[in-house]
Amino acid sequence: MRNILMTVMLLIVVVILFTTIIDKDSTGTKSMIKSKGESINTEIGTLVSPSKPTTP
Repeated sequence: MRNILMTVMLLIVVVILFTTIIDKDSTGTKSMIKSKGESINTEIGTLVSPSKPTTP
């Protein structure tokens, strides 16, 4: 019985840590990776198809 209780408590702690660290809305790891990936994709897009230089 004690082992089951400890396992359940450990799983609850893991879920709380996951939602706090990884899945938080604006400051979590998931959102930081997403925003960095979007900015890198934009940068790569400009390298692949650079804008035409304007001639004076």
